[in-house]
Amino acid sequence: MNDWTKSENKVIVDVRSHAEFSGGHVVGSVNIPLQEITDHLEELLQAETLVFCCASGGRSGMATQLLQQNGHSNVFNGGSWLSVNNSINTTK
Repeated sequence: MNDWTKSENKVIVDVRSHAEFSGGHVVGSVNIPLQEITDHLEELLQAETLVFCCASGGRSGMATQLLQQNGHSNVFNGGSWLSVNNSINTTK
């Protein structure tokens, strides 16, 4: 699961609502709520490595699956934004 931590060009996408995101998030992450992911599919497919996160891993799992179904091979479900944040801070 942590293969993504070594990637230099990762994009972390938080799929929680804007309100949840404003309450706390991974520094440098992008907020695209799950229901808006399909609107951003083209730009997301351009990313070298994608890491999705949310509150618990459920919504990020759905986003990960959607991108994989659309041909992105380097996409990860990071789980909760807190665990993604922790993974980033422990690999520095």
